[in-house]
Amino acid sequence: MSDSSPNSPDSLQDRLDQVVLLLDQLGIGDHRGAVEETEGSLAYGASLIALQRLLDELHPADIAYILESLPFEERLAVWQRVRSERDGEILLEVSDAVRETLIADMDDYEIIAAANSLDADELADLAPDLPRDVVRELMDTLDAQQRERLQSALSYDDDQVGALMDFDMVTIRDDVSLEVVIRYLRRFEVLPDHTDKLFVVDGEGVLKGVLPIKRLLVGSPDELVYDAMAGEPVIFGPLDDAGEAAQAFERYDLVSAPVVDAQGRLQGRLTIDVMVDYIREEGETEALNAAGLREEEDIFASVWKSVRNRWAWLAVNLCTALIASRVIGLFENSIEQLVALAALMPIVAGIGGNSGNQTITMIVRGIATGQVQVAHGRRLIRKEALVAMINGLFWGVVLSVIAYWLYASVALAIVLLAAMTLNMLLASIMGVVIPLARMRMGRDPALGASVMITAITDSGGFFIFLGLATIFLL
Repeated sequence: MSDSSPNSPDSLQDRLDQVVLLLDQLGIGDHRGAVEETEGSLAYGASLIALQRLLDELHPADIAYILESLPFEERLAVWQRVRSERDGEILLEVSDAVRETLIADMDDYEIIAAANSLDADELADLAPDLPRDVVRELMDTLDAQQRERLQSALSYDDDQVGALMDFDMVTIRDDVSLEVVIRYLRRFEVLPDHTDKLFVVDGEGVLKGVLPIKRLLVGSPDELVYDAMAGEPVIFGPLDDAGEAAQAFERYDLVSAPVVDAQGRLQGRLTIDVMVDYIREEGETEALNAAGLREEEDIFASVWKSVRNRWAWLAVNLCTALIASRVIGLFENSIEQLVALAALMPIVAGIGGNSGNQTITMIVRGIATGQVQVAHGRRLIRKEALVAMINGLFWGVVLSVIAYWLYASVALAIVLLAAMTLNMLLASIMGVVIPLARMRMGRDPALGASVMITAITDSGGFFIFLGLATIFLL
C-alpha cells in the first residue's frame, strides 16, 4: 500500500492506473485484461462497481486529470459513469479542448442540469463552450439576480477582471459591533471559499473598507466595524487587466480582493484560486504560442484537428527553411572548395539560435510581468548586445581552438570566431526587437517567437559564416 496521501501526485497516478486497469477488465480501451469479462458476469459487475466507487471518492479536479489522460473511447466511458450532480464541477476543471469532447457527448438536458449546479461566475466560464440554444434555455432557468450576474460576467473580455470575479461574498455594515458580525456569520452553513476578509459597504453598496477575519477574531466584541476595518484595501475595477491583477495578488500576498465599479460600488471579488488558474493558463498559452501552436490541444485529439492546429507555423517554418537553404546555395562553390565549412556552419547557426531563444524568453517574460515596455527597447538592445558580445567572444575562442586543432587553419579559426560573435549579436538584437515590435502592434509577443528567431539565426548565421569564409579563405 502506498504511503502517499490521497491527494499526492503519486497517489493520483496510482488512481489513473487503477481506472485504466478497470477499463481493461470491462473490455474498454486499447488493451484488454488477461481475462475477457462478459457483460452481466459477476466479474464484470464487480469491476463496474469498483470503477464507480473509485470515481465517487475522487475530487472533481482529480477526475478531470484522469479524463485528460485517457484516449477518447476510455474518456467517454469514464465520463458516462460520473454521477450527474458532479458534471458541472468537472467541466470547469478540465481543459478547454477536453471539455469540448465531453459536452459533445451530452444532450441538452444533461448540459442544463450540469450548469444549474454552478454559480453565475462559474457559468460565465462554461458558457462560451456551450451551444447557443442551450445558453438561451439556461438563461430562462435562472432567477433575475443570477441572470443579471451571468450577463455581467459575459460582457467582459477573457483578460479583464470582470470575467474572473466571483459574486459569492459576505458584506457587512460599518455601524455594527464585531459581536453582531460574529452572530451574523454563524447563520451561514458555510462561508464562501477563500473568505479571508468581509466587505464593508454602505446602504448603496459602495465599498467603505474590508474587515480581515483575523481582526474579527481577536478584536473586542464591543468594537465597531468602522474602527476595526481597513479603510484602503487593494481594489480592482472590472475593466482592469487580469494579468496586472495577478501580479498584484503575488506582490501583496492577497487571498481575495474587492472589485468595484467607477462609482465605488462593490461588484464582486477576485480570489487566489482564480488568479492561480489564470496564471497557469497564461503560462501554458505562452508556451504553446512560442512553439507556434494556435491553441491548446487535446493530446488525444483526432489527427485532423491536430493537423489544423499545427500547420500554420509549420508553413512559416518551411518558408524560412527554404530561405536558409537558398542562402547556403549562394555559397555552393565555397563549400565545395572547403568542405570544413559544411561541418562548422550548423554550429554557428545552432549557438545563435540558442542565444536568441534565451533573450526572447527573458523579454517575453518581462512583458508578461509588466517589467518591460516598448520604451525600454534601446536600453535592452544595448544590454543584450553586450552580453552576446562577451559570450560570442568567449565561446568563439573555444570553438576556434577546436577548429584549429581539427583543420590546422588559423584563418578558418578567426573566421569562425567572427561569425560566432556576429551571429550571437544578431540573435540578441532580434530577441529584443521581435517581441517588442509585436507588442507595439498589439499582437501576442510570444506567438511564434521561437520559430522566427530560429529562422533569423539560421539564415543569418549561414550568410555571415559562409560570406566571411568566401571573402577571407578562398
